Amino acid sequence: MIRPWRSGTAAAACLTAAAVAAAGCTPSIKPVEIASPGVTASGTIEFWHFFTDREADAIQKVVNQFQAQFPQVKVIVKSGQDDSKTTQSIAAGQGPDVALSGSTDSVGKFCSTGAWQDLTPYLTRDKVDMTDIPQVAQDYTAYQGKRCTMPLLADAYGLYYNKKLFAAAGITSPPKTFSELTADAKKLTQKTANGNLKVAGFDPLSGFYENSIAHFATMAGAKWLTPDGKSAVGSDPAWKDLLTWQKNLVDWYGYDRINKFQSTFGDEGSADNAFEKGQVAMNIDGEWRIAAISADNPKDLDWGVAPLPVSDSRPDAYGSGFLSGNVIGISKNSRNPEAAWQFIKFLTTNTDSVVSLANEIKNVPTLLSALKSPNLSLDPNFKVFLDVFANPKSAAAPLSAAGTAYQDTGQDFINDWQAGKVKDLDAGLKKLDENINQALGG
Repeated sequence: MIRPWRSGTAAAACLTAAAVAAAGCTPSIKPVEIASPGVTASGTIEFWHFFTDREADAIQKVVNQFQAQFPQVKVIVKSGQDDSKTTQSIAAGQGPDVALSGSTDSVGKFCSTGAWQDLTPYLTRDKVDMTDIPQVAQDYTAYQGKRCTMPLLADAYGLYYNKKLFAAAGITSPPKTFSELTADAKKLTQKTANGNLKVAGFDPLSGFYENSIAHFATMAGAKWLTPDGKSAVGSDPAWKDLLTWQKNLVDWYGYDRINKFQSTFGDEGSADNAFEKGQVAMNIDGEWRIAAISADNPKDLDWGVAPLPVSDSRPDAYGSGFLSGNVIGISKNSRNPEAAWQFIKFLTTNTDSVVSLANEIKNVPTLLSALKSPNLSLDPNFKVFLDVFANPKSAAAPLSAAGTAYQDTGQDFINDWQAGKVKDLDAGLKKLDENINQALGG
């Protein structure tokens, strides 16, 4: 998922999978024309990425390293560009030469529409060793056999917890299961004299910060899609278990009360983040929070991190978690694809470059050689995320030509569910199946 805090033409109509199905059009995908082996790339390229502030500075450092090694290529950098801006620009026949997305969610759309070029000819020509890229990262950077992206750092999710509040509540270790999470959340919750929340042990509302339905689903092992690409939410019992657990905790707090408390929270990416301010004792977040906490230096915050709790029916899955990652590719409108590829290859297959970015941004490296590098920062908290990334039970959201349509539809449902608007969960999940299939074009 792109971090929210970082955060009429025929061509446009054919850009999205939904429009392709509706209009009956097929995007025109030209075969990639590449130079002979050994070519020296030169000229100017424009690079768009979504990072801002401190993280944008880290990206610029690596860009500078590239230009020092390849002075014949000039890189014009444009930061703060999310997928929507990039996609709209490409649809208009413009856009960057190289684009960096903060999520795997759009890979299916990028590849299937041809908005991002197939990189296989470049990889084959230059004999790039793909075995240095972990299999999970290889899987989420290709769609239906077409590799239109390369991985550039990954995100893994864990549970941040406030050690000071844990000690005061007599809790000696972070929860490993949903039932333990519920019990600890209740012990950690503090209220004012008039009954309002002062500290929430855990905010169970989906939509709060990183509490997306996709992240919850991984904790429960809930499957989104069947092997034939249809919705699985109505047939997989893990969904009912997950939503029942979540709603019970919402009801314990009171939907209106926890919503009211949320209104006092600062923005996720600010120094007023609710976890950093001590308003939430346990919080789902990615590895980048480590660097954010270091930069914000919140007063009196003694914290730790652990893997996400899992449903009680699958304790063997503890240690796994939700994975995502940054992906980078060449726009179909690139005016200098050779230089664009040279830049991408440097960023994604050069061990030193990946280690440098991982240390600066505190994202998980996407090269095995980088994970083994003696130069990689391995503080205990960061290692938790490296272990989650390496866990075979960890998973990313499935790729779809419709992008996040199935997740968006699921999020709409859980918004109604947690607010008490869905009275029959079985019937609701059955209807959700229909809605997701419709969103997928089925």
